[in-house]
Amino acid sequence: MALPPIDTSRPHPARMYDYYLGGKDHYEVDEEAAERVVSVVPDARRLARANRRFMHRAVRHLAQQGIRQFLDIGTGIPTEPNLHQVVQGIRPDARVVYVDNDPVVLRHAEALLRSTPEGRTSYVQADVRDPERIVAQAREVLDLTRPVALSLVALLHFVPDEFDAYGLVDALTAPLAPGSSLVLTHGTLDGGDPEEVAGVVEVYRKGGIPFRLRTREEFVRFFRGWELVEPGVGAPDAWRPDPGDPVPGAGDPPGFYVGVARK
Repeated sequence: MALPPIDTSRPHPARMYDYYLGGKDHYEVDEEAAERVVSVVPDARRLARANRRFMHRAVRHLAQQGIRQFLDIGTGIPTEPNLHQVVQGIRPDARVVYVDNDPVVLRHAEALLRSTPEGRTSYVQADVRDPERIVAQAREVLDLTRPVALSLVALLHFVPDEFDAYGLVDALTAPLAPGSSLVLTHGTLDGGDPEEVAGVVEVYRKGGIPFRLRTREEFVRFFRGWELVEPGVGAPDAWRPDPGDPVPGAGDPPGFYVGVARK
């Protein structure tokens, strides 16, 4: 299969996220854009890592609760441990479908496909704005009549209002069986300095990346009709932290909101 071309003239959020996490699979244009964000929000790297730790804890919790199917949209460039490594360490027969729209992620898909013999992993090259295609391809690997954990981590703030982020989440969750779970994280402007917030938005938009930070109330709306898992919505490091994990300071702006809910 011919791989799609990579546009190195503009930054891409998956490659910027790789830079925040200390990865090496990005280009100069991504590093420059990410450094502009860091110059405005020095905590950007810490927030990205806190977000990643939350993902590990959330999917581990769901695997421990018996979930054996995972649909991860906005996967990003592989950074070990990847989601399938976490969940298959608990449920070796777990099935994972990864979805992303960045050709760089496709080039690294081999790392995402190293499943346990008992389980299975698959990769779909698609955009979250095409939920029908994602669901159709996910059905080839996942049994949607049984519970699935849908993960949308650090993705929805790249879906502005004109693309109806709430409608997209509804379209992705509607086919999921009762007992399924929804894992979300989202950048927020709550508690932040207004000038910093405006600066971050401007960096992304100048790079041609749509960007829409949302409030706690707007974030909670994504879970309407679902039952939030304790401790509910909060900052990444406050959600069921492991021993030794960083503890957010009282009054610190969250930077991200996170949450897990059950259908």
